[in-house]
Amino acid sequence: MIIIQGMKALPRVVETALAKRLRVMPAVVVTGARQTGKTTLVAERVPGARRYYSLDDFDVLDTARRDPEALVGGSDPVTLDEVQREPKLLGAVKRAIDRRRAPGRFLLTGSANLLLLRRLSETLAGRASYLTLWPMTRGEQRGEGRAGRWGELLAAREEEWPGLLEAGDAQREDWRALARRGGFPTPALYLKNATDRAIWFDGYVRTYLERDLHELAAISSLPDFRRLMRAASLRLGQLVNQTELGRDVGLPQATVHRWLNLLEISYLLVRLPAYAINRTKRLIKRPKLYWADTGLALYVGGQEEPTGAHLENLVLQDLLAWRDATDQRAEIYYWRTVSGEEVDFVLEVGGRLLPIEVKATTRPRLSDARHLRSFRQEYGEQARGGLLLHTGSAIEWLAPDVLAVPWWRVL
Repeated sequence: MIIIQGMKALPRVVETALAKRLRVMPAVVVTGARQTGKTTLVAERVPGARRYYSLDDFDVLDTARRDPEALVGGSDPVTLDEVQREPKLLGAVKRAIDRRRAPGRFLLTGSANLLLLRRLSETLAGRASYLTLWPMTRGEQRGEGRAGRWGELLAAREEEWPGLLEAGDAQREDWRALARRGGFPTPALYLKNATDRAIWFDGYVRTYLERDLHELAAISSLPDFRRLMRAASLRLGQLVNQTELGRDVGLPQATVHRWLNLLEISYLLVRLPAYAINRTKRLIKRPKLYWADTGLALYVGGQEEPTGAHLENLVLQDLLAWRDATDQRAEIYYWRTVSGEEVDFVLEVGGRLLPIEVKATTRPRLSDARHLRSFRQEYGEQARGGLLLHTGSAIEWLAPDVLAVPWWRVL
């Protein structure tokens, strides 16, 4: 799949991180869901001559199974696409690196999280660096090759935030339109109406159910699995309750647990962990459920109209893309107490915490900021000022420590 704009592949936010890793590590592994643009990235956006093999090609897959050394031998840099399709290939890569260790020698891609696949005995520990390519951010779709302005906000003082966010050429957009098209390159860039996107998403889900799942695990009933996908998409932004999910779709809790893991390994589902460091409050510690792509979530759930949870999911998609491309060590959580106080996202970077609340309202009020203020009171100087992202146009301080900002000025 080639992403083209004016005969040129669009830049992706991970490119700088990928180039840095290729200069240091003998192998770099780019993982992510199918159709996020991994092949375009490694074939069109990585400079220099490289041999290229895709295990989606049956001849290449056959060679990988019979004689994997034939694909990894020689001194030229090699790109191996969809390596999860043949586990023995990673062993051959490891042996080749151990014979001759050279930076950038292997560039691998996979549509499953290789670190979580039990059937892979070789994870290239100490020999590889791992990157995730998420669906395209709004900035990437606009040809800017960036995620949201999280790094700029973290580097600036709170009093500088309004001026920082007012600068630039940010354009207002209907968040519902962005949620509907999602971030997979084909529906996001080329398919202009809901009917065409529905056809594409239907083919995507069918391919995933009928082919990719069989390569990851034995699924006894695809209709049951699809019902679970739908139930999960309708619980966007909610706490994961596997027993309740199982009851709704008529499946044992153990089966729900295993199938949710498969969706996560495939980079379709995201389970957001709780920020569970306790000072004075009792905290909820179960993860929250999101999808990697809002367009896919809407299709699977049979929903035409996005909700506030989909706006939250858009912000999370952007945060994930930024986190996995930044040089800073960053983690993303949510925060919730047993008394019901909740902050949608907590970004932890360098020992500091940036609390973020998302509201699908054009006119946020002081009451919308109360949980952000509770979080700041709980964690004191460790917490930065709170950000409340909304759908309006005004940048304003709702309180001395909470800035309300239009979502489109950040993403």
